Amino acid sequence: MNRPVSTALLCLLTLAAMPALAERADREQPVNIEANQVNVDDRTKTHIFEGDVILTQGTLQIRGDKLVVTQGADGFQTGVATALDNRLATFRQRREGTNEYVEGEAERIEYDSRTERARLFVRALVKSGGDEVRGNFIEYDAISENYVVTNAPGSSPQSGGRVRAVIQPKGAASPTAPQQ
Repeated sequence: MNRPVSTALLCLLTLAAMPALAERADREQPVNIEANQVNVDDRTKTHIFEGDVILTQGTLQIRGDKLVVTQGADGFQTGVATALDNRLATFRQRREGTNEYVEGEAERIEYDSRTERARLFVRALVKSGGDEVRGNFIEYDAISENYVVTNAPGSSPQSGGRVRAVIQPKGAASPTAPQQ
């Protein structure tokens, strides 16, 4: 695999850091991609992987029917993973220092290496442990480790639509089972 493809795909991989720190060692692992077909346009710096696409790097796995990676003149990359026929693009990665995984899914998952932001569109869901957030749009900022869940990109609470979250009790603060 040539260097621009590898770099672009590494940028897409930071998706897995959603609500918790991703496995740090994954960044040092090689990127492996399986697909039924790949089309490379060196002139436009666009790489299109199609057909049961599986990207792995260490504990990270991204799946979709199509993965498009483009590189701008400034060297920054964007990646878009999508699924067909009412399915969802997915990712899964182990959290740093635990055996827990962060998982997410959406009809479209985008990553911009310039801003280090991941955006999940339509039927978006992110789970970490027993916690989960769900909405039509989830944006994650890898620099600040914050994410926003809304009904649509740029929407505000006043614009309508609902999001959902399930937050499990943690550690000593969790409720105890009734004594018998």
